[in-house]
Amino acid sequence: MRPRPLTRILPLTPATLLLLLFLAGPIAYCAYIAFTDLQLTGQAHESFIGFDNFRTAFKDEAFLNAVWLTLVFTFISALLGQNTLGLALAALMQRASKPVRTLTGAIVITAWILPEVVAGFLLYAFFRKEGTLNSILDSLHLPSQNWLFTLPILAVSFANVWRGTAFSMLVYSAALNEIPQEITEAAEVDGAGGWRRLWHITIPMIRRSIATNLMLITLQTLSVFGLIWVMTRGGPSGKSQTLPLFMYEEAFQKSMIGYGTAVALLLLLVGGLFSMIYVRLLRTEV
Repeated sequence: MRPRPLTRILPLTPATLLLLLFLAGPIAYCAYIAFTDLQLTGQAHESFIGFDNFRTAFKDEAFLNAVWLTLVFTFISALLGQNTLGLALAALMQRASKPVRTLTGAIVITAWILPEVVAGFLLYAFFRKEGTLNSILDSLHLPSQNWLFTLPILAVSFANVWRGTAFSMLVYSAALNEIPQEITEAAEVDGAGGWRRLWHITIPMIRRSIATNLMLITLQTLSVFGLIWVMTRGGPSGKSQTLPLFMYEEAFQKSMIGYGTAVALLLLLVGGLFSMIYVRLLRTEV
């Protein structure tokens, strides 16, 4: 008879090997490349240069600008936009009629399932100087502007909210359906208004769902590339260049693979930091 611990480990062996091969392996190789001066062209062999790439990054104004814009983009489009709008839509759809729920859900989910490039082109057409938004403003006799030039980070943030809110809406719809109806009815009998019920009953009871949703949409937003690339390519003058776009430019346009990989490693650490914060929240008892 085999030892009991071995029988528990053996079924996990194939999954563990796959994770080591396709996840841990590439990450380890990227971590090594980040400490070299590897280039795409004009170099026979890379050299180990230690922390030089990281020192260069923290002295690079373009990198620091990309870090700041990444945080702004993540806060506006994920923490503030998708999370809040998703919760609001889920709460409103609970009280709406079935046709309204069906129509709203279809519209929001359609935006979510569109390919990122297609969504980027649609929002580019909406925000461009001759686009839909300015046409609406002109018809209302309101001032228009070139949104992709004057407020590019806000434009791409709104685009990401438009595309990604469906996920938060679905998460919160499932969470709200798990709240016992008796608790809500008792609060209504006690005279609690909608805002008080939301703040003192709904949010505390779905806090774990909020933390899970925040972790997932934050990690997704940190890695957004195609949407911003299609709309602005990080411009003008780097005003919408988040870390994924900065990393791509350094690694593949300037051929500095080592430096670009170092930036990617820093982005991975930022995502890990956010994940640790959210996991800590998940462990907190409601």
